[in-house]
Amino acid sequence: MATPSSTPVKDCLAVRSLGTTGMAISPVGLGAWAMGGTEWGRQDDEHSIRAIRRALERGVNWIDTAPIYGLGHSEELVRRALKETPAAERPYVFTKCGLVWDEGNREGPPRRVGSAESLQRELDDSLRRLGVERIDLYQMHRPADDVALEEYWQTLLELKRAGKVRAVGLSNHTIEQLECAERLGHVDSLQPPFSAICRQTAAEIAWCRAHQTGVIVYSPMQAGLLTGTFTLERAHSLPQEDWRTRDAQFTGDALARNLRLAEALKPVAARRGATVASIAVAWVLTWPGVTGAIAGARNPAQVDGWIGAATLELTEADLREIAAAIARTGAGTGPALPPHDREGAAR
Repeated sequence: MATPSSTPVKDCLAVRSLGTTGMAISPVGLGAWAMGGTEWGRQDDEHSIRAIRRALERGVNWIDTAPIYGLGHSEELVRRALKETPAAERPYVFTKCGLVWDEGNREGPPRRVGSAESLQRELDDSLRRLGVERIDLYQMHRPADDVALEEYWQTLLELKRAGKVRAVGLSNHTIEQLECAERLGHVDSLQPPFSAICRQTAAEIAWCRAHQTGVIVYSPMQAGLLTGTFTLERAHSLPQEDWRTRDAQFTGDALARNLRLAEALKPVAARRGATVASIAVAWVLTWPGVTGAIAGARNPAQVDGWIGAATLELTEADLREIAAAIARTGAGTGPALPPHDREGAAR
């Protein structure tokens, strides 16, 4: 579906190999977390559907979602948005498992469950909500509380062997956990948080590069902080149900440092003829081992705000200016400059 003011023109983006999965994905993928609504405040479903379709028009060829996003609602929106998309143009659909809610208390916190019975049931539910016969990438959302990693990872490997999922991965797992899983069977992908603010997962990304594990990072714009449009006033006006009101990066001194970093990205963006959001996403894509970045959007304009990152090559001077801004503002933690040896990065 076209946006009201334009005729859809399919953009062509270069693709990157997602580890050893055989899937070639666009450098940016669409994240459908906020579309679910439960942790971001009320959303407009029609705007969300148009955002999905706009991303596909702009060349994005994968969508990342999860059952817990809106307690099934995000997956259902993805199905609705793709319903009329020809099979040859359908994007890869990535989803997750391991976070289970109580239907009798939908406001309560989810449980981290990894039993084989639960994961099989979750997979069946996701297949139904998404309207597909196979999940392209099935990821354990977080480490389980009820069973050991070996048990839930073995279950995911069995689902892959059975052909119910094409590839299996881990999200929010440490190097030690990755190594434990790898001993049982190859970890196709990792999904860690990573941005110019949240840089502490650089070691996990390096591990993945060494083990031919694909990496799709989430929150490259730090949930809006690095878009160049987020303000102190916006932070103070977030609805109470928005999870960011309870996040340390959105309060106090951390918020002030983060906003100063976003401001410092504006000269880089102006010089490159790009948005601040694109600079932030391009920064994570420069990191060796990162295959793709998950960028959220709740309307077509937000897609247009970051899509330029897919074709933007930051220079060494750009990277050093950003590293200097990180040091000057004191925003976040972790290495501020990608390794000098970027040859072989997943571009």
